[in-house]
Amino acid sequence: MGGWVARLDHLLHKHSHRHHRYHHHHHHQQRFMWTARLRPWPFIPPPPTLRRYHPRHHILLSALPRRVVSVAVSSSSSTAATAATVTSDSHLRYLCKQRNLEEAVCFLLSLEDGRQLSQQTYESLILACTRRKALRLGRVVHRHLVEHGLAQDTFLATKLINMYSACDSISEARLVFNAVEKPSIFLYNALIRAFALIGHFDESLALFRQLVDDAAVDIDRFTYPYVLKACCASELLGLGKQIHGHILRKGFESDVYISTTLVDMYAKCRCIKYARRVFVEMPEKNVVSWSAMIASHVKSGRIEDALEIFREMMDVGISPNSVTLVSILQGFGTLSALGQGKTAHAFVLRRGLESILSVRNSLVAMYAKCGALVDARKVFERMPKRDTVSWNSMIAGYGVNGLAAKAIGVFEEMIQARISPSEVTFLSLLGACSHVGLVEESLRFFQSMEKQYDISPWVEHYACMVDILGRAGLLEEAAKLIEKMPSEPSATVWGALLGACRIHGNVELAERATQFLFELEPLNAGNYVLLADIYAKAGRWEDVARVKRMVEERGLQKVSGCSWIEVRKWIYSFVSLDQPNPQIEQVHALLLKISREMKQRGYVPNTDIVLYELQQHEKEQVLLGHSEKLALGFGLINTSSPEIIRITKNLRLCEDCHSMTKFVSEFTGREILVRDVNRFHHFKDGSCSCSDYW
Repeated sequence: MGGWVARLDHLLHKHSHRHHRYHHHHHHQQRFMWTARLRPWPFIPPPPTLRRYHPRHHILLSALPRRVVSVAVSSSSSTAATAATVTSDSHLRYLCKQRNLEEAVCFLLSLEDGRQLSQQTYESLILACTRRKALRLGRVVHRHLVEHGLAQDTFLATKLINMYSACDSISEARLVFNAVEKPSIFLYNALIRAFALIGHFDESLALFRQLVDDAAVDIDRFTYPYVLKACCASELLGLGKQIHGHILRKGFESDVYISTTLVDMYAKCRCIKYARRVFVEMPEKNVVSWSAMIASHVKSGRIEDALEIFREMMDVGISPNSVTLVSILQGFGTLSALGQGKTAHAFVLRRGLESILSVRNSLVAMYAKCGALVDARKVFERMPKRDTVSWNSMIAGYGVNGLAAKAIGVFEEMIQARISPSEVTFLSLLGACSHVGLVEESLRFFQSMEKQYDISPWVEHYACMVDILGRAGLLEEAAKLIEKMPSEPSATVWGALLGACRIHGNVELAERATQFLFELEPLNAGNYVLLADIYAKAGRWEDVARVKRMVEERGLQKVSGCSWIEVRKWIYSFVSLDQPNPQIEQVHALLLKISREMKQRGYVPNTDIVLYELQQHEKEQVLLGHSEKLALGFGLINTSSPEIIRITKNLRLCEDCHSMTKFVSEFTGREILVRDVNRFHHFKDGSCSCSDYW
């Protein structure tokens, strides 16, 4: 074994001067550096001599044993030369097939100068280097084929680009491309793909523009997917549309892979209408197409549409894969549809997909988002392998349910298991601290990010800290933290400060925050509504009227409140009082009856949050029309104890709905679980798990 190492080292040094001359000729700024020795590899005994028959020359050939590194060549006999070449080719390919890459390279370097190997042999060597990510040996093979006049072979150049890409050496991949005088479409595609895979999207798009301008090369259907992925990552919708037009002109719109990538591109650029149009016009759809369409709707918050597409997919006989199920589980979690989530879990078990880590992580997240923490923990504990996402899902699950102590406990388990925390880990931790007002603990975690774990805080981490300090009444400290931020505060940061000002009635800081918010989010009506609410609590009705006029003049519309409830595995949504629902009159009558009875027990409707000039009874009528109250009434009518009523709302739970739901839980003896945009509220026996801190 030691002899092989010494032999290879000797040959590497013997041939290194040729490499330096070649490489200096092509790129004088970069040189390949070799270490003194290779690490030894396990010894494998040589195989028996192989007998091969060459059909063209009718010569019986013997492939050399792998310890033989020299071949006798007779220059006077063309037949003998051909036999030696074929023998060398066969032996090299055999070594590559047996994954003896070091011996193959050693044999390659031992060949006499002038020996011409076949294209297939060089391909085998390059592919072997790619599989092993053996950059050093790959450079040797590259140099050898160049020295033997194959630098312009576009087929081999394409394989070299793939090899350098796999070895994370994109600069050398670019050198290979530049060395070819007339690059083929395969060469262009390989480098576009290589740039896209490592996130160099600008270079990928620049190379595509160069390809479009190259009249000697025709673009094929393999060019577009990675170019479109570059547009996705950069959110370049305009360029994506231009490339879509290029695809139509070339007639590639019927290609299922291209169409699927177009759907994904439009969806990630938040252009669902175009994504849907491309999807509908696809002549053939596979599971990848359906999965892309479902994922795009889930990520854009259109969960009901995503579930409808999933039903269509099942109706046409397309079986979902793990990617589909990850999106569907995310959708069920978003709507707190525990019944359908359990059905999906059963499907996962029947199909044997539970071993896939991403599916298990999605199950943990789904159960946690449905408030079923016992089930989430069961899935988590049964996982044979956990990654950072697994731990983050469990931490976030406890945090959003207001169980900060358990969230911190899971984080400590994670550290003990030697799993490195990520930025998302600390977002989940800070969120857990925020829900229960753990100021000192949150400051400790925030400071440990850089000091202990070498993680630079994101803007979102600063927003969490502003929210924690602000909710605790430390508004000045929150404002000072914003001033010390290393980057410009985002709308999320100022929004956290504005929310804290609403809780504590700080008009001055609220006005300062909205100055920035109106610039950063000029079309977000929610910021105007919050400011008007703060003015109303301070009794500044003229300012309330002024903010309302600003909203009307700018044509802004507040996001409508929407609530969902699952009853017998059917999901129902509620938006307003006049929506089409056969039970809406019955629901309203029940709410009115409950409201009257609760008033006798001390319930007082909080009409201050209704910023309209209406009579008191009219304001109370408006409050009864809130979407979460409608969902609650529907749940009371269509479910029975001890079933938990689970409701999800797209906005923050208002004070009156919170107060009324506490009364309802005591009055009816029902357990009610409401998840708003921030956290879970577990109502039972007249109290809430948030302890009115939300």
